Amino acid sequence: MIASGMGADVTVLDRDPEALRRIAAQLGSRVRTLFSTRDVVELLCRRADLVIATVLVPGATAPKLISAQTVKAMKPGAVIVDVAIDQGGCAETSRPTTHSHPTFVVDDVVHYCVTNMPGAVSRTSTFALTNATTPYILALADKGWRQALHDDPHLRNGLNVHNGQVACRAVADALKLPYTSADRVLQI
Repeated sequence: MIASGMGADVTVLDRDPEALRRIAAQLGSRVRTLFSTRDVVELLCRRADLVIATVLVPGATAPKLISAQTVKAMKPGAVIVDVAIDQGGCAETSRPTTHSHPTFVVDDVVHYCVTNMPGAVSRTSTFALTNATTPYILALADKGWRQALHDDPHLRNGLNVHNGQVACRAVADALKLPYTSADRVLQI
């Protein structure tokens, strides 16, 4: 992590204990990992100089984890980078901005809420996306979509709709449609 390498005190929050264990194993004592609760988010935001909010619920709006009241209690000059802005943002005070006008201030807290942040570094983000997706593309090409999804639960979790059945709970909920698990859709 660049921030910890530069001497920053970095804390990573998540609600997935396995993700926290992976981060702790990979980065060791350079970062602190904590289970995310409303109280922990509020406490850490109030103390932070920089909050990078990266909540993602695939197919759904990001939950508002940082209240306007918490923003008001943050240090003057603190910064929120709301990476979740493409899904509505996870701070109540966030609103979409652009690369040409990237910031605004609410209660003395600077907000950076640029939509499509990877667009600022399109070549680099394209390489990163290609590296992340190539194994899935190869599996689909080599095995066919049905066998590839059968063999890989992560790829199977990417199935949203098949034959009119919605296999992604967040999409089903957002569209108020019935949900059917990917396993059932694929008859696994």
